[in-house]
Amino acid sequence: MRQFNILIVTFMVFSACMAQNKPLVNAKASQIDGGNAYFGTHFADADVLTSAEMRGNYEKMSTKDTMASKFSGLVTEVCKVKGCWMKLQLEDGKETMVKFKDYGFFVPKELVGKEVIVNGLAFVEEMNVKDQRHYARDAGKSDEEIAAIINAETKYAFEADGVLIKE
Repeated sequence: MRQFNILIVTFMVFSACMAQNKPLVNAKASQIDGGNAYFGTHFADADVLTSAEMRGNYEKMSTKDTMASKFSGLVTEVCKVKGCWMKLQLEDGKETMVKFKDYGFFVPKELVGKEVIVNGLAFVEEMNVKDQRHYARDAGKSDEEIAAIINAETKYAFEADGVLIKE
């Protein structure tokens, strides 16, 4: 019986050593198509809304609404830690916070100033102070700027299952 237990323990140790953890996310394009780089799910770049049209759609939404959509926008900010979120410019100085579905992919941190197309779900959310401070820290804001965040805010948000960077 003792030998059997030793054999089982040895087997478990070797099995654990052989297990390989694959990264869940990366900032590598899933496909390159004619100079365009896709991150996440590949999608057609037809019927894309402008940032002005998307702003109008957000204005009609409440915090309980979601809308499947695809729109283009200028990247104003990217998570400096991993590229796990980005902000896109809308009209009138507004922005939308884009997160990636199931944390399934990242985008390059050098995207600021580039035009992208996102595909996924638009929604309006009430973002609490803790989350706002977390994203401010990811964005490299100063301690003073982070401390100045004291109220929850209603934000335009987007969960992208795919991002297209046009070259």
